[in-house]
Amino acid sequence: MTLLLLCLAAAGAGWIDAVVGGGGLLLLPAMLVGLPHFQPTYILGTNKAIAIVGTTGAAITYTRKTPLDMRLATRIGAAAVAGSLAGAFFASGINSAVLRPLIMVVLLAVLAFVLLRPAFGTAPAPAEPLTRQRVLAAILAIGLGIGFYDGLIGPGTGTFLVIALVAALHMNLVTASATAKVVNVCTNFGALVTFAIQGTVLWRMAALLALFNLGGGMLGARMALKRGSGFVRGVLVVVVVSLVCKLAYDQWLAA
Repeated sequence: MTLLLLCLAAAGAGWIDAVVGGGGLLLLPAMLVGLPHFQPTYILGTNKAIAIVGTTGAAITYTRKTPLDMRLATRIGAAAVAGSLAGAFFASGINSAVLRPLIMVVLLAVLAFVLLRPAFGTAPAPAEPLTRQRVLAAILAIGLGIGFYDGLIGPGTGTFLVIALVAALHMNLVTASATAKVVNVCTNFGALVTFAIQGTVLWRMAALLALFNLGGGMLGARMALKRGSGFVRGVLVVVVVSLVCKLAYDQWLAA
């Protein structure tokens, strides 16, 4: 029964990740509850091995169906890998309990912005092309900044990527989700290499759950492509609210 529930959680997490990011909100707690005898580092390492399969499948699905600037996505991904390595370096010296309230404030501001701006991520891009300087600044800010957050704490990284890509580069939500998947593949790969070197990946468990995560991810990508930015926007609101609730629980109720 535990294994069945973990498989369903992996599929659900893959679907959420593919649409708007944030699948770790579902899979990580499920693994922590379902595999209580393992240290959290093994759960984190195994989650990365699962997630990279699902995000890769979703990224491939997106690239086949929607126009995507792969060069831009890989440049942001390279910056995000560097940022995540720096974040992981500082993670041991940072009290996450101090950072959670700040992240919740940011998320609530994002939620209010999305709700008050119905056209966010659905309106056509401005007629004027983005300047080279703006694109470079976005690569550094999004890649390094969100990558650093991913290495430092992690939850909601994909969601932050989608929001930042829409706000900074005027992408629609479907294109932003597709680009975020490519960036996520880069950051997941960097993290997975670190966990694999440390020997904290449950490979057989990861292989099984990755199949379900892959199926969920490819289904989520197809649904996002079929239903468009309005559908992605609705899922975004639900995921942001869930992330705020999860962080609030960790901050004030989990202890």
